[in-house]
Amino acid sequence: MADWFGKEVFKLGFGLMRLPRLPDGTIDMAQVCTMVDMFIEAGGTYFDTAYVYNNGGSEAAARKALVDRYPRESYTLCTKLNAAMHCHDEASAKQQFYTSLERTGAGYFDYYLLHALQRNNYKKYDEYHIWDFVKEQKAKGLIRNYGFSFHADPELLEELLCLHPDVDFIQLQINYADWENPGVASRECYEIARKHGVSITVMEPVKGGGLAAPPQGVQDIFRAADPEASMASWAIRYVASMEGIITVLSGMSNIAQMEDNLSYMRDFKPLSESEQQVIRAVQDELKKDDTIKCTACHYCTEGCPMGIAIPEIFAVKNSEIKKPSWNHGTQAYAIATQGKGKASDCIECGQCEGACPQHLEIIELLKECTSMES
Repeated sequence: MADWFGKEVFKLGFGLMRLPRLPDGTIDMAQVCTMVDMFIEAGGTYFDTAYVYNNGGSEAAARKALVDRYPRESYTLCTKLNAAMHCHDEASAKQQFYTSLERTGAGYFDYYLLHALQRNNYKKYDEYHIWDFVKEQKAKGLIRNYGFSFHADPELLEELLCLHPDVDFIQLQINYADWENPGVASRECYEIARKHGVSITVMEPVKGGGLAAPPQGVQDIFRAADPEASMASWAIRYVASMEGIITVLSGMSNIAQMEDNLSYMRDFKPLSESEQQVIRAVQDELKKDDTIKCTACHYCTEGCPMGIAIPEIFAVKNSEIKKPSWNHGTQAYAIATQGKGKASDCIECGQCEGACPQHLEIIELLKECTSMES
């Protein structure tokens, strides 16, 4: 197997986007601290957060659970600068870096990403001179490795890697469900990165939790192959088995998820050829799935002028697709949209579609969801 930057890193990364919550909605710091302890004890080192996660709550949690409790050399921390969100000009965009340093108290970042580059926002990073700014911070020792996370088409990825051949790594969405999905193009983007010799950290290996509870037909295939293996284990091991991967991020939300992930990643073994055949059978089975492929990242709701509860509405719609209820989702829809915008409130401004990492046709999908309104 070839060598690559980051090959020696523990192949499970701790994503700090979907942290456990208390009943009042605040982050459950006691549980987060326990999860951090479990992760580090098992050999984990890579922690991933971002300026925009939980309106800064994720970075603050990283400080309390990790930075204030462990020697700085015992872990690596990644965070991100988003030039299209939570800023309005070059100065406020660059301020995200300094705010992240203050929130985390980390002193420096081992990995730093220009966040969520897409067709509708990547020019902002040029307009605000963010590429040069990040390189300046690297020269000062405040960043050890820099790159970008990516949610667009292979052609743009090729262009960016040609324009910025000095990036140390990139972050891509890769999972077995999106491997040939034209809206995500996991395979093509992965192959382009490897062609350029750029190492990869992986986001959404379990597709926002969707592959932890995939359609019944998929579950049946996996259980026939290995009755004891969790659904998530297949998804994470699938990506971790690839060359060029630094680590595979899992946004773990409770101790049980941490325990499960560590049970098979502590002594990680790549998928065997027979297991790869199981994945291919699952990919064929997934072609029958007609649910909405929303990962509930909520990027779409950040700038929605009508405050529409898009992920929550799609979740109700998916429940109806899988198993229709007696009232066709009307009651669940009413609960999900209480105090929020409804599907019929959409003014078709398109903000959501420009922000969606899954490139969903949200406007048309919302129209389909209006049937659940009473």
